[in-house]
Amino acid sequence: MSSPAFAAQPDTTAPIAHGPFAVAQGVAGDAASTDALNRLSRKLAGRTGTAKVQRRMVEHLKAAVAAVRMQDYTRGAERCLEVLNIDEKSGLAWHVLAICQEKSGHLAQALSAYEAALALMPDENNIAHDLSRLAQRLGQLEIAEKLLRKFLSVEPGHIDATNNLACVLRDANRYEEAVEVLRDMIQVEPGSALLWNTLGTVQSDQGDMATALTFFEEALRLDPEFSKARYNRANVRQPLGDLEGALADIEAAFPGAEPGYETAMMTMARALLRLGAGDLSGGWADYEIRLSPDMPEAMHAVVDMPRWHPDTQPLPGRRILVVGEQGIADEMVFGSALGDLIEAVGPEGQVIIAVEPRLVDVFQRSFPRAIVGGHRAVKMEGRLYRYIPFMESEDAPSADVWVPMASLMPVFRPTVAAFPDRSGYLVADPARVAHWKAEVEALGPGLKVGLHWKSLVLNGVRARYFSSFERWKPVLTTPGCVMVNLQCGDVSADLAAAEAAGVTLWTPPINLKDDLEDLAALSLAMDVVIGPGIAGTNIAAAVGAETWLIYAPDDWHLLGTDRYPFYPHMRTFARAFDGWDQAIRDVAAALAERASG
Repeated sequence: MSSPAFAAQPDTTAPIAHGPFAVAQGVAGDAASTDALNRLSRKLAGRTGTAKVQRRMVEHLKAAVAAVRMQDYTRGAERCLEVLNIDEKSGLAWHVLAICQEKSGHLAQALSAYEAALALMPDENNIAHDLSRLAQRLGQLEIAEKLLRKFLSVEPGHIDATNNLACVLRDANRYEEAVEVLRDMIQVEPGSALLWNTLGTVQSDQGDMATALTFFEEALRLDPEFSKARYNRANVRQPLGDLEGALADIEAAFPGAEPGYETAMMTMARALLRLGAGDLSGGWADYEIRLSPDMPEAMHAVVDMPRWHPDTQPLPGRRILVVGEQGIADEMVFGSALGDLIEAVGPEGQVIIAVEPRLVDVFQRSFPRAIVGGHRAVKMEGRLYRYIPFMESEDAPSADVWVPMASLMPVFRPTVAAFPDRSGYLVADPARVAHWKAEVEALGPGLKVGLHWKSLVLNGVRARYFSSFERWKPVLTTPGCVMVNLQCGDVSADLAAAEAAGVTLWTPPINLKDDLEDLAALSLAMDVVIGPGIAGTNIAAAVGAETWLIYAPDDWHLLGTDRYPFYPHMRTFARAFDGWDQAIRDVAAALAERASG
């Protein structure tokens, strides 16, 4: 996960667990703020009317606004629906309903309600602003930008809207434009803590933590109670080496956080800070927040059985379904406890494992006593649902309880000492390993080096975790090495640039994104696999291939140690966010030594 932010949500294809926190907080405004509700109340004050039906509608809407003030969003929505049953063209009812749906976490329904309200009241600029925030939260950046520019054409110089436009540009990786928008507004409003905070998020998203820290501290100087700025300062203090200060900032930010989304994201931030500090007890406890409905990308497992409670339900003899969560890399990390679970249920019990379909065979081979099948993720109404199709057939295996895969960690990995010292835990297909070893040997003499360099998901803050391909030249040109491309996705431009520079990478004739059985076997055929923390390097380490990892300064997986306890034989290379060149030189030097040896 990258650092929790109230600007945009993590992409569903990106592993939540593999970022620092989530994203940066910068978006301003609240559709249910006191000012917003007062505006609605003023609109209603002049709508008493004489007709009985009209009076009833106004009474329902006043009751709905009162319910929102009391944070009773369910009741507020019910009152709005009563109005819409009378008059489905009540734009005010649609607007209040949208607010209730958004605050309840029903984002897709809220989006539809805002759109209906705006269609019925196109001159109500505040609806466009509310809708823009929601569109941004759902990752619909183009729509958000258009709505904000429309709003600003009517209300130029509006601080919140200008700030939010900068957030949209930031999340689209249009950093220079974001800085320009903020700089122009700061010249007019130098005392706005909001603008300084967002300027800090633009810098931190690019990895310039020192500059970001300066801007967050300016925001806090202007407004010491600004919880979002304090939270964002925690995000940069940790990678700058001040873990104690980061934890203190997170704790201090909680009182000012809104219940629901903001509190959940801060709890996730604290979870990863605690884990990174080696506080596994507190970290795993906080990490359960990942499943909360308040987390926009929380996994909702569609299963017809209760969740397992380790404190009250002993494991021996139990039939338990384990559901993989988040991304492939996360299933590699958290799947490392599956063997412990199988031993714990014993021969009288049964473990059923639902994983990414491309990983079914390797997990079944690795855990022959388990039953392994694929899960399927579907996004509906802004929520991520995980179905288990193989559990729905007539001859499907039965389970008493289910558990999310990461929730095995506090049971079987409560301390760093509980992590086994082993070289991988998954078993690659021996026939494929033999095949790829022969293919690789045919490339000629030299150390066979498999290379990954980026993620398929590079939106927003995630881009700072990966280097441009050009920077890898010292590794690519290491004498005595044969370079093999293991990077999935379209990398034709990178490979062509390398070829033009006299460097050749052999690309195996497989789909490196989908043929994960072959990728696992090919990783074992390498002398060494190198890259950042993505699915490919996690697969290599999980099957026991010699793996070298370049990790970011906010990578929590070290768990307060100087290594990766999940893969204790993995070799790690530290880097700063602005220190790719040095990290790659360190890898190149180690590779040259390995090749000469």
